[in-house]
Amino acid sequence: MSHPVRTVDHRARSAARPVTSRQPLPPTWVLKVALAVTGTVFVAFAVFHLLGNLKVFLGKDELNHYAFWLQRDLLAPLVPEGWFVWIFRAVLTLCLVVHVCAAVVVRGRARRARGPYPRRRLRGVRAFQARSMMVTGTVLLLFVVFHVLDLTVGAAPVASDRFEHGNAYDNLVHSFERPVVALFYVAAMVVLLLHVAHGLWSVVNDLGGTGRRLRAVAAALAGVVGLTLLLGNALIPLAVLTGAVS
Repeated sequence: MSHPVRTVDHRARSAARPVTSRQPLPPTWVLKVALAVTGTVFVAFAVFHLLGNLKVFLGKDELNHYAFWLQRDLLAPLVPEGWFVWIFRAVLTLCLVVHVCAAVVVRGRARRARGPYPRRRLRGVRAFQARSMMVTGTVLLLFVVFHVLDLTVGAAPVASDRFEHGNAYDNLVHSFERPVVALFYVAAMVVLLLHVAHGLWSVVNDLGGTGRRLRAVAAALAGVVGLTLLLGNALIPLAVLTGAVS
């Protein structure tokens, strides 16, 4: 008497086993929260920086007094005179390192997860902004380096040959009297608009906001903030080029 041969479905057995995969460290959600927090810090700084720079329209004494207060007196005597600006720069540098590293890791994980088949559902302006975040972020990073060398350090040949430490007004005017530099600043502000408009909208998503109304408000607010930064910052070099500020 022959016995029936029992076959084993190895695919069913393997499917029944729980698939355990080690989660990458740090988790992606932690990286996204880090991106959201550091990005918000940068936007807040950009708005504060714009408000201070607009004092150029009040005259040389107003801008130079503001620059001196920022460098020496801000938070004194809570901290020793002149310390705040270095503490602030250290915090911004740390945020920059965290922001860049988190963005690179998240982008790499998303690309590996997507595989060779790119997602094609996203269209329009929002899709363009999302796909270009690494590009706009890289441009802004290069702009920050240029800006520091130009108006903070006064390093040649980036800065004007008439750069003078402590004379914020004249340094700004002499720098923007160079048409190439002025137009570069304006172009960088357009890039900033694209980056901020999508970045602030993403902050709401990365911090758990999923409501349709909340996302709509976030998109509108992000657009307003980005446009304000563009118009306010672009107005200064254009005013210098046209002679309205001299």
